[in-house]
Amino acid sequence: MQRNTRSITKLSLSTLLLSAIISFSSCKKNDTGTAALPADSAINLNVTEALASSNGSSGTLSTKGFRSDGGYAYKISQSIANGDDSATPTKSILKLYENGVELGPAHAVHDDIRNLGKGRFSHWGTTLLFSASDNTDPRTNGRTYTYVMGTATTDPTTPTSPPTSTNPNVTEGIMGYAMVNGSTTGGKGGAEVTVTTLAALKTALSDNVARTIYISGTIKGAGEDPIYVKSNKSIIGKSGAVLEGLEFFVFGVSNIIFQNLTFKNYVTYAAIQIKESAHHIWIDHCDFSTDRTHGWEYWGKDITITRESDYVTVSWNKFHDTNLSVLISGGIVGHEADAGKLHVTLHHNFWYNVTEREPSMNYGRVHMFNNYHLNNSGYSIGTRAGGIVRTDNEYFANCTKPLTTKVASDPEGYFSGINTNIYDKCGPNNITTALSTWVPEYDYKAFLNDAASVPSIVSNGAGPK
Repeated sequence: MQRNTRSITKLSLSTLLLSAIISFSSCKKNDTGTAALPADSAINLNVTEALASSNGSSGTLSTKGFRSDGGYAYKISQSIANGDDSATPTKSILKLYENGVELGPAHAVHDDIRNLGKGRFSHWGTTLLFSASDNTDPRTNGRTYTYVMGTATTDPTTPTSPPTSTNPNVTEGIMGYAMVNGSTTGGKGGAEVTVTTLAALKTALSDNVARTIYISGTIKGAGEDPIYVKSNKSIIGKSGAVLEGLEFFVFGVSNIIFQNLTFKNYVTYAAIQIKESAHHIWIDHCDFSTDRTHGWEYWGKDITITRESDYVTVSWNKFHDTNLSVLISGGIVGHEADAGKLHVTLHHNFWYNVTEREPSMNYGRVHMFNNYHLNNSGYSIGTRAGGIVRTDNEYFANCTKPLTTKVASDPEGYFSGINTNIYDKCGPNNITTALSTWVPEYDYKAFLNDAASVPSIVSNGAGPK
């Protein structure tokens, strides 16, 4: 009798499961988005392929199980329960990611997924129908597709960035845009000179001969003394070197290195102003500061990179106790020629006690990774005028507004890679444009650290050595 009861129970369960498949397969999702998938999309309910669907769960979709559903649409072979249905067509809490960047809109009409694509997806019943962000074939485009159930704001399963470095203390060596389309060697191979006075410094920088100039001690100016830098120079501070009240004008030149210097109290323009198509500049292991007691308009910026300048790397620097830190492209109207220029890499820099511009940029292509932003009172990174900022494994702590595409009434820019960052006790981002998938054209995985390690690595490694 007991054996017969078990047989009846197994038969009943099998009948119920078959009924569910038949019932689901007979439905269709029409253009109003209120029904299910076509009958040819039988759901695979094999328990071994079922993915977790509880709130907070996440997973990686197997590209081997992707099947074309016509046009730009693809289905997965795995099943994810708790999707939309006819009674509740927007109940699914699934978020879908492509290389860590969130896709959407969700709850899309299936014909729109097939015909329009561009990241649209639908989680209906236990099936996911989706399209790639650029309508490529997700089986062959080399990207990773993951999902999160619930209110998570980031994708915890797959970072958008390459694998992180196995060496947490990579603080030496130039990389990034200063080594793209050429190289930055500064005064390598030229004469070496040590200077201790402003006059000697100006003389050493006044020609295009390759030269390494060592700064010893403190050199002071009147606050806005311009020092014109010619090409092929390395300006390197010896231990304790300070440049106070000086501003370096890097105009229309190339192949310049600033390293191991402390800059203080520069008025009007910037400690380092890169302008007029200057290119291949490296600023490394320096310290920039003024104070915030004189108001916004008194002190100059820390660094400005403007007027079609290009191929700049800013690495391992400290920026602190100022209002306006780094500006990339200073204007919008009348400066459209900046578009296609302003390729800048900023990595392992430490901003703290700064009001805003870490950096602010227009038009350019700026790559930021492993920077530490602490106690910012305005916005940290702003992008405008169609520019794109790619972030990889940034760390924001106690920042009022980490990322914004809306600065005053200026036209917006774009962000890429924002889900790889950590936002610790921060206010919300203000991103009003679609996320970009842009990545720089150089390899940076050997220099990239995980986001959680950034505060320790950067606070200990940034600034003059």
